[in-house]
Amino acid sequence: MAGGKERELRRRIRSVRSTRKITKAMELIAASQIARAQARIAANRPYREGMARIIVEAAAGDPNAAAKLLGTPEQVRRALLVVIVGDRGLSGPYNSSVLRAAEHELARLRAEGAETTVVAVGKKAISYLAFRGIEVAHSFPGFSDRPTYADAREVAAVAGAGFAAETIDQVVLVSKRFRSSASQAVEARQLLPLPAPDEAALAEETRGAEGYTEFEPDAEQLLEVLAPAALESEVFTALLEGAAAFHTLQQRAMAAATENADELVRLLTREVNRARQDAITTEIMEIVGGAEALRTEKEHA
Repeated sequence: MAGGKERELRRRIRSVRSTRKITKAMELIAASQIARAQARIAANRPYREGMARIIVEAAAGDPNAAAKLLGTPEQVRRALLVVIVGDRGLSGPYNSSVLRAAEHELARLRAEGAETTVVAVGKKAISYLAFRGIEVAHSFPGFSDRPTYADAREVAAVAGAGFAAETIDQVVLVSKRFRSSASQAVEARQLLPLPAPDEAALAEETRGAEGYTEFEPDAEQLLEVLAPAALESEVFTALLEGAAAFHTLQQRAMAAATENADELVRLLTREVNRARQDAITTEIMEIVGGAEALRTEKEHA
């Protein structure tokens, strides 16, 4: 009996050690991807900041034209929600936290009387929303780990088409923001209309400037061209930050799984030693009992 228990425990130890190899490998792969994802975010930052500066300058040049593309709509009758998650799991709360926030945002928009359309980026969003009975108008699976600007352009084209055709009043993005390796947060933010630059930004842009700036074409036409480019930039930034957050949380999850596997192996090894000791004790007791029986038999012979 004890021998059978020992064999079962040893099988479990082999299984846990095999799982540990997988989780350790995934931890190392995720750790290597974090640095790459952070480098891509840093490389994209100058373009994004430059785009924001141009928007601010164009808005300062023609506030009336800027009002058509910038700001917050007074009433939202039709809204489009873009949800960005991963294509894979095993990443702690990454996917679940974003999807819960997306559901809350959908509930808020519908409570305010808005018709909603959903665009899902990532396989986990597609399957989750389908399970919850939420219709997905467009889906983009397969590139959440290493998004490219072409991927962002495809998502932005779908997100911006309704707004350009005036069938969508507001485009909202729900994704994981990557601030640092120690800080990631789910955020729902407006993509279209473009967020209006605050007064401080406009003052900073125009402070100390002499004369005036001429736009060719004029500021209104320039903003119409810049709006899709700014949308692509924001979507690409969200994809990059989502990828960095995914790898960070996956690295943590796999590190925790590896530690748990090590602890389980220690506990099972202790159980194996106890079972082996029980088996040895049982064998000794059987030997002693047999010897005692033989001695007693000889004494009565």
